[in-house]
Amino acid sequence: MSDTTSPSIASRRNFLAGTVAAAAAATLTNDLLAREYGPNAEPVRYPDPDVVVLDERFQKYKLGNAPIQRLHTGCLWAEGPAWNGVGRYLVWSDIPNDVQLRYLQEDGHVSTFRNPAGNSNGNTFDFQGRQISCQHGTRKVVRYEYDGTATTLAEKFDGKPLNAPNDAVVHPNGDIWFTDPGYGSMMNYEGNKGELQLKEAVYRIDGRNGKVEKLTDEIDKPNGLCFSPDYKKLYVADSGKGKNIKVWDVVDGKLLLDGKEFISMKLGDKLGGADGIRADVDGNIWASAGWVGDGYDGVHIFSPDGTRIGQIRLPEICSNVCFGGPRRNRLFMTGSQSLYAVYVETQGAHIT
Repeated sequence: MSDTTSPSIASRRNFLAGTVAAAAAATLTNDLLAREYGPNAEPVRYPDPDVVVLDERFQKYKLGNAPIQRLHTGCLWAEGPAWNGVGRYLVWSDIPNDVQLRYLQEDGHVSTFRNPAGNSNGNTFDFQGRQISCQHGTRKVVRYEYDGTATTLAEKFDGKPLNAPNDAVVHPNGDIWFTDPGYGSMMNYEGNKGELQLKEAVYRIDGRNGKVEKLTDEIDKPNGLCFSPDYKKLYVADSGKGKNIKVWDVVDGKLLLDGKEFISMKLGDKLGGADGIRADVDGNIWASAGWVGDGYDGVHIFSPDGTRIGQIRLPEICSNVCFGGPRRNRLFMTGSQSLYAVYVETQGAHIT
């Protein structure tokens, strides 16, 4: 028998060797990403490998000795984190379970804050410390007063019911801006299924007279939104066909002008969606990201010029983010069933 290996056999061996090597590499990558966050998980080795520097500009925001922590799990769909500076607590929504939960800073205790909660989604606080909530189930934007009662701020536009308000931000002049993509009315799981009678849009509630004004409907599914640090720009995530974040100039604190794409959520050959977004004091945009899988889901950070400079990788789809803690330097992240947090070397641009 000849010792010479035929070309066909050699090619097959090379193919098999390449396949094994690729599989091993994939397994290694998956092992790195499939991190355990349970109560018996091993401590993470610093620096946290899932806080990823993609551009040197992000390096100064990554703390070498700060881990990503899972603070709570057990939700069905966690959304709308908002930090209350006076109470030193974080409130967030579990939409399908129709509750709001509260995380206490001093001891990490989590309890039910409101039940029922109108299938609330996004939450924020105004400059008087009152909580603003977007309710899927009632199709309203409400404000909780100091005595605990709820005041309806918006429920209709042009005589028609809102679709299902999603997320809200406050302006120093007292106005409240919110998005209305209608997800909560598209299924009974997150609200009450019903017809969408309005084009999906971004609205402003006048803080003086309560009038609701439509600012733009030039976006498929307007979801999370945030202002730039100086309130001169408004960023809105399109979780529909756009799969991007758009930006407008804010005119006189009341109007939007010159809307355009800020960034696409495409990363390599992967295209997921952004949901909640927040700005830091340097004007970077911290965007929740998901619906792709390991290596994508989590938080993507973009510089003011639109460059993706960093990632925070999570084992779940990230729905929303906010900065909190006494120094506003802790990023809280709602991720599908859980609440996560990580300290960063920057601060949130706004009160929540």
